[in-house]
This record gives sequence, C-alpha cells and structure tokens, in this order.
Amino acid sequence: MHTTVAIIGAGPTGLLLAGDLATAGVPVTVFERRSETSNLTRAFGVHARTLELLDARGLADDLVAEGARVRRLRLFDGIELDLSRLPSRFPYLLITPQYRVEQALAERARKAGAEFREGARLTGLRQDADLVTLEFEDGGTVTADYVVGADGLHSTVRQSLGLPFPGKAVLTSIMLADVRLATPPEDVLAVDAVGDAFAMVAPFGDGWYRIFAWNRDNQVGDRTPVTLDEIRAVTRRVHGTDFGITETRWMSRFHSDERQAPRYRVGRVFLAGDAAHVHSPAGGQGMNTGLQDAANLSWKLAAAVRGRAPEGLLDTYQSERHPVGRLVLRSSGTLIRAAMIRSAVGRRVRDTLGRILLGLPPVTRRAAGIISGVGISYPGAPRAADVTLRDGQRLYEALRDGRHVLLTDQNLEGYEDRVLVAAPGSTTGEATLIRPDGYVAWRGPATEAPTAVARLVP
Repeated sequence: MHTTVAIIGAGPTGLLLAGDLATAGVPVTVFERRSETSNLTRAFGVHARTLELLDARGLADDLVAEGARVRRLRLFDGIELDLSRLPSRFPYLLITPQYRVEQALAERARKAGAEFREGARLTGLRQDADLVTLEFEDGGTVTADYVVGADGLHSTVRQSLGLPFPGKAVLTSIMLADVRLATPPEDVLAVDAVGDAFAMVAPFGDGWYRIFAWNRDNQVGDRTPVTLDEIRAVTRRVHGTDFGITETRWMSRFHSDERQAPRYRVGRVFLAGDAAHVHSPAGGQGMNTGLQDAANLSWKLAAAVRGRAPEGLLDTYQSERHPVGRLVLRSSGTLIRAAMIRSAVGRRVRDTLGRILLGLPPVTRRAAGIISGVGISYPGAPRAADVTLRDGQRLYEALRDGRHVLLTDQNLEGYEDRVLVAAPGSTTGEATLIRPDGYVAWRGPATEAPTAVARLVP
C-alpha cells in the first residue's frame, strides 16, 4: 500500500491535519493503534486561538453551542485571569471534552476523503530521499511520501527517528475520576489548590463530571488503583466539599511530563502534538498547542505534495512551532509550580504578587494572550484578526476555502487557483495576504500584491 501522507495517531492533532490535507485534495491515511474510540479523555478546554482555527474549518460554532464558556480562568487561591477582553470572536475558554473535538474533526476528515486504518500498531520506519516505509505489528508495510507522527508521549515515530525527548515528570500520581454529583459546582470550571493538593471539576455536559485531583502526601505509581475515598478526600480538602459524589464510572492515575523534542522534522517525517512536546496540565494548553501545530503544517505539506512549495517552506514548521512549544512549556510550568508552592509564606507572596501583576493591564493582556494563543505570532507573520469583509463575510469564513486570502480592492487576474481575493471592509490603498492558518504572510501597497502572491503563495 502507498499513500501520499501517512498520519500516525488519530487524536485531535492527527485528525485536524488529515481533514486539512484531504480538503486540499491530498491522499492521506490515518493509522491508529486503537480499534475503537473512547471518551476517556484528559483535555477539556479549547482556547480562543484554537476556536479561531476551528472556525476557519466551519467547526467552532457547533462546539461552542454544546460547551460552556469560562471568561475568568481560575489559577489558584482566588487569582483569576480575565479572558473576556481577548481580541477575538471567542473571548473565553470553552469547556468541552476532547472526544467531542475529535468527533467533529474525524467527521470532517472522513467527509473530505481521508482514509482510516484502525488497529494498526506501528513498530518502526525507515526513509530515504524519496520515500518513507512504515512497518506494522502485523508484518505489513506501507510506503508514503511524507509521514507525520501524532502518536503521543510514547511516540513510535519519534523513537524510530532516534530523537531524544529530554525533560522530566512535573507531577506524578494525578488522579482522574468520572463522577455524578448531587450538588455540582456553581462555576463551570471549579479549580483550586492548597499547596499540598489540587482538584479541578469539569463538566462533560451530560450530567457526568471529570475530577482531576492530586495529593502531595500520596505519591504512588500510575498503576496503583484509585479509590473513590481518595477522590472525595482531596476534593473536600481543596474545595471544602466533595460536591456530593453519588456514583463513578471510571477512575485512573497518570503522571504529567514536561518534554520537547529538539527537532520536529527529520527528512520526510514530522512530529506534531504530544509526540513533539508535552506540558503540565496548568492552563489547559496541551491539546490546543497540538491543534495549532497541525494547522501550521497542513498547508505547507499540501504545497510540497503539489510540488509548489517555495524553498525552505517545510523547514518553517520547525522555526515557527518549536519556539511556541518551548513557550508553552515555560508558561504552563510556571503556573503549576506557582500553584504547588508548599509553604504558607510562599503562597502569600505568590498571591500578593499575582494580584499586583494581574492588576496591570499590559501584564494581563500578555498572560491571557499566551495562554489563549491569541497573543502568539510567528516572526514576520502576526496573527490575523477576524475582520468583516465588504460583502459581510468574516475573514475566517473566507479561510474555509483552504487557500491564502488576499484582502485588496484591486483586481487580480490569473491567480484564482492559488488565492482567494476578497475586498476588505475599508479602503486604505493597502493589501494584506493571509496564510491558510490565519497569519499574515505579507502586507503592503495594493499595487504590489501580484508580486507578493507570485512569490509567497504556493
């Protein structure tokens, strides 16, 4: 079997990438070791920048309608981060379980023509200048022009490339439990920490809740069974109540690492999502960072498959996304370490400084921008705001075409297969070229737009 692009892993990152490539007409196959889907998910938060990218794929509005919005993100001991002033159509954190995001992305990918192979466990790969050969547990092999490893923390793709994954465990013995509650929290997302413990309660939206809990005084291995008494005790310790847990359907234990691969590309093979970087759960940035990896890589891979990628375009995946992964490692690590300060004096200093700093608008804007992703741009390529165009359409609706969008008042003939031309809401004599992932590729006089399109658009 041969496929143009092989994606290893059918989590959110792999699914978004598959949908983008299939929509662009690129033959793509997703290989997933699991044989069935599961709702046993860890991620619950979809940040503003990710919602913008989902909006550019026509998926955001349905997810928003089903989820719950958090406009003030609780960090610790009453310290909150205001998201309501984000310069976005989505000034909040959307609380919705990861499996719903996966369902929406999988449906889009299948409708676009992506193929799926379930129960396919990769054991290794090798590559030369022209091709990648994948080897599977059942003895079968598949060749591909390009491969993307979106296969998580224990990525077989990364290991087969011989890439290190330096870092360490930041939290061990995190407990998970899916429960029903007699008296649910008043807030959509109940989260707090007391130095030696933390607990977060998030809704599935169907009457079930997920509790994330950690107790410094009971650090045991991942395989140690979780008891409901443990969950109740830690939740009461942090929140003053266990919210009247009445039943449970699933419990587990895991550890959280901080790691990042030094390279996201080796020849024809790429890493994305947790295969490339893993973070602490603080701020809920893990799944979001992976989805943003996929949005960055997909249009570049599509251009390479068509043979129209400018020199070095695929290398910009590393230069643009690796620094973002490093930034998220630092920001989430800072949050979790601040939340876990043990001494009472240290917590008082933290709380005092936190209130002072988050009372300064520039600090709040910067912090909210990093956590939400809205404030993250690439060198020479700032994030494009979702402006209303002259015909009443929004920019991110125009991006659903999957091509670059050129905002200009000038006629541009001969490039219809490469760029979608749209009239901006106001006349300035300037033109702006927007990449398919919602970042500005070029801005300048409208008279220079044809040259810019010819140079920058694959």
